[in-house]
Amino acid sequence: MPPTVTTKMAANDFLSFVNASPTPFHAVRSVKEKLTKAGFTEIKEKESWSSTCQPGGRYYLTRNGSTIVAFAIGNKWRPGNAISMIGAHTDSPCLRIKPVSKKQGDGFIQVGVETYGGGLWHTWFDRDLGIAGRAMVRDGNGSVVQKLVRVDRPILRIPTLAIHLDRQEKFEFNKETQLFPIAGLVAAELKRQEKNKTGDEKEGDDTEDKPFSPLKTITTRHHSLIVELIAAEAGVDAEDVVDFEVVLYDTQKACLGGLTEEFIFSARLDNLNQTYCATQGLIESLKAEDALDEESSIRLIACFDHEEIGSMTAQGAFSMMLPGILRRLSVLPASSFADEASEKSYDKTTEPDLSTAYEQTMSSSFLLSADMAHSVNPNYGGKYESDHRPEMNQGPVIKINANARYATNSPGIVLLQEVARKAAKITNDDAEGVPLQLFVVRNDSSCGSTIGPMLSAHLGARTLDLGNPQLSMHSCRETGGTDDVHHAVRLFSSFFQHYSALEKTILVD
Repeated sequence: MPPTVTTKMAANDFLSFVNASPTPFHAVRSVKEKLTKAGFTEIKEKESWSSTCQPGGRYYLTRNGSTIVAFAIGNKWRPGNAISMIGAHTDSPCLRIKPVSKKQGDGFIQVGVETYGGGLWHTWFDRDLGIAGRAMVRDGNGSVVQKLVRVDRPILRIPTLAIHLDRQEKFEFNKETQLFPIAGLVAAELKRQEKNKTGDEKEGDDTEDKPFSPLKTITTRHHSLIVELIAAEAGVDAEDVVDFEVVLYDTQKACLGGLTEEFIFSARLDNLNQTYCATQGLIESLKAEDALDEESSIRLIACFDHEEIGSMTAQGAFSMMLPGILRRLSVLPASSFADEASEKSYDKTTEPDLSTAYEQTMSSSFLLSADMAHSVNPNYGGKYESDHRPEMNQGPVIKINANARYATNSPGIVLLQEVARKAAKITNDDAEGVPLQLFVVRNDSSCGSTIGPMLSAHLGARTLDLGNPQLSMHSCRETGGTDDVHHAVRLFSSFFQHYSALEKTILVD
C-alpha cells in the first residue's frame, strides 16, 4: 500500500533532519532547532535549576555538543513522581580523520582515517565523501570556541581495485592500509602552494620567529587545503584553527525510494531515525495548549553520543549524566505542596520526602530505549528466526532477548500495547492505534545490544527496547520504511500523553 500524504510529510521532514545532520554535533543542533521552535528553553548543567525549572516549563541541555536531553514538567508535578523517558543516540558508524592525517602515495594526496564503530566498511568504497564535524577556533577575544563545519561537496573517495587486477571471490581489504581516501594529486597541490606563496616565502624567508607549539602545527599534521576548507566553513583564517574532530560522510542526500516511495534510502538511519522520532514525539505530545495542565510527571528525551562504541564516555549513556539529571529533576518543587489537587508522591505524606525522592521517582518511571531494529532481508531469510521476521512499514519492533541484551520484559510489552492502542489520530489519514511487531534473534546467532540494559541497570527504572525496522544496518547507505517514521512519532507521543495514567494500572511489585 502506498504511503499516505501524512506519512510522506513525516518522512520528508525526517529527510530534511538527517540531511542536515552528518555528525552528532549537527544532529544535536537539528534537535535544538526543533525544540526551540516548540518553545523549549536552553539551560546549563553547571547552573542551579531549582528556580529556573518550573511546572509547565520546557527545557533542554547539551553535553559536549553531541548529547542532548530535553524535558517538559507537568503542572501537577511533585517530587518523587514518575518520569516518562525515551532514550536514543546521535552517532553512527563512520570514518574519522586521524590526528595526523597527512599522507600521500604514488602521486596522490591521501587522508588517514580511523574507523568509528562497527561499520560495514566495504560500503564506503567508491562513494562521494565530504567532511563534517567541529573545529576549535580562536575567536579573537582570547577564547577558543566550537564551530560546526561541513564541506558539503565530494572531496574524498576510497577507490576499489579494478577486478582485472584482483579477481577475488570475496571483497576483502586491510582497514589500516587500504581504507585511505584520496583527496587530490600531489602535483596539483604543489602547483597551488607555489602559486599562493608570497614574495618573502619565495625568497626562502626563515620561520624562526614563529611561536612555540607543543604539538606539530596543524598544517604539518594535516594537508593544508583540508585545514583551509575547515577554516573557511568555520569563518576564520586557517591559523586560527587550533584543532578539529572531523568525520567523513556520504554527500548523497537521503531520499524516498521504491516503486511507490515506500522506502527511505539514507545514511545514518541508525540511529537518527529514532532520534528524530523521539524529538518529534515529545513535541507532538505538547501541541495542545493544556497538554501539561493535568500532567503529574515529567516527559523527557535523552539522545546520547557514543552508543556505537560502548557508551563509556562522559557524554555516553553509560555515564552518570542521565542519573545526575534525573536526581536533580526528582526534587524539583511543585507549584504548591499545599495544593491538594496536585497528585502526591507515593509516600502519601503531606510533604514529599526529598531524601528519597530520586528512588521514588525511579521506581515509578519508565524508559523506552529507541534504537533501530532489523527488518527481514528477503535475500537472507534463513538468518532470521522463523516466527520473528519484522517487516517495513508495519510499525515499531519490540526487541526481546532472554539473555538481557535487550531490556524488554512482559510488563513493558503490556504497557506499550496500551500506549499503541491509545495513540490518537494526528490526521484523518491515520488508522486507529499504532501497529507493533516482535523480534528475537535465532539461538545460533549473536545479538546486538542498546543503551537500554545499561540505563535500566544504572537507574533501576523499568525499560523496553524497540525501534523501527531497517535493512543494511551500519552500511554507508541504509534502507528504512516511509510509514514507520509516522508510526513511531505517534507511538512516542502517545507514550508521553498516557504514561502517567497507565503506569498505575500495570501492577507487579
